[in-house]
Amino acid sequence: MILIKPSFKIMKILGGDFTETTPLHLIERAGRTCYKSESLFDKNSAKEFVKRILKKGHESVIEHSAITVKFIIDRGVSHELVRHRLCAFSQESTRYCNYKNNMTFIIPPWINLSPGEYLTDYIDTRQIDREASTWFLGLKYAQDTYSTLLSFGWNPQQARSVLPNALKTELVVTANFREWRHIFKLRCAKSAHPQMREIMIPLHKKCMQVIPIIFDDINY
Repeated sequence: MILIKPSFKIMKILGGDFTETTPLHLIERAGRTCYKSESLFDKNSAKEFVKRILKKGHESVIEHSAITVKFIIDRGVSHELVRHRLCAFSQESTRYCNYKNNMTFIIPPWINLSPGEYLTDYIDTRQIDREASTWFLGLKYAQDTYSTLLSFGWNPQQARSVLPNALKTELVVTANFREWRHIFKLRCAKSAHPQMREIMIPLHKKCMQVIPIIFDDINY
């Protein structure tokens, strides 16, 4: 059994090569079409233009650029994330992936266990608390049950019915800037699930670093 923390990687940002052309320039060129103000475009005008359109609520213009992110999260979090409509999703399939040899699970923020490979069936309860021990043993039982069902002749799409939400899944998400704003507003909020906030708050902060203006006004 392998235990890991969730993670993400920004795979692609649509809209430029980040030298002379950036996503903000693409958005500005598209937005100025609405006002026929293309003559006012220059290499330094994008930030102020995008600030103005966001202040006006003219967010359809920022749909011209998009971000693709690869998440490594547990399946419970992925079930919430795929409910967002205006996204493209590609997810690791429990129908076709065989987890017989060694399962990987995501450690939630309230469980005091270190990432790593656990080769033994036994955890010294003197080293961890009762809750972490109980959680670990539940996952171990699920892993063993899954492997036993496969040995009976079940295929992965049948045996997956015993897999828990904590199972690691890989999920690639592509959405335009406007939809990412919507996602961050919902999924970084204090009322969001703790595991969702654990991955979305760092992603929001990273997006603020690499793409100025677009996500700066989102607070939680």
